[in-house]
Amino acid sequence: MGNIIFLIIGLILSVTGVIFIYDARSISSKLFSFGDKNEASAGLKILGFVISIIGVLIIYFNL
Repeated sequence: MGNIIFLIIGLILSVTGVIFIYDARSISSKLFSFGDKNEASAGLKILGFVISIIGVLIIYFNL
């Protein structure tokens, strides 16, 4: 039962990270009001990458 929960958590984190990477520019324009959206989108892409890696590591070590 615990393995399934960790698998679902890993999948959710991985999908969330990919969404952050893919939609970084639109998310940064909606959430942040400062002028430099390039830095904000780069930060969101890095955050999405880290979240995706954490999710994949949870899935990998859970199996």
